Amino acid sequence: MKPSLSRAGVLKWIALAPAIAAGAVTSLTQGAQAADNKKQFKYVDKSTTKGQTCANCHLFKKPASCSLVTGKISPAGWCVAWSKK
Repeated sequence: MKPSLSRAGVLKWIALAPAIAAGAVTSLTQGAQAADNKKQFKYVDKSTTKGQTCANCHLFKKPASCSLVTGKISPAGWCVAWSKK
């Protein structure tokens, strides 16, 4: 029987965990830091990483928002929390 998660999949989630935790902490805080966390996630409006854009990230919410990064998000953007849909 094939395992439901591959080793690569588990390692990807382990690498993503700090970004998710940071996003959860940010969402609980108030003030200016909670209003804009793009710098924290190293968000850019245009991805330079081949095959990785906000539009194909599972955190992206159409038309222009994200589950972790606050504010308006470009579908062509990218951040360190990117994870394939």
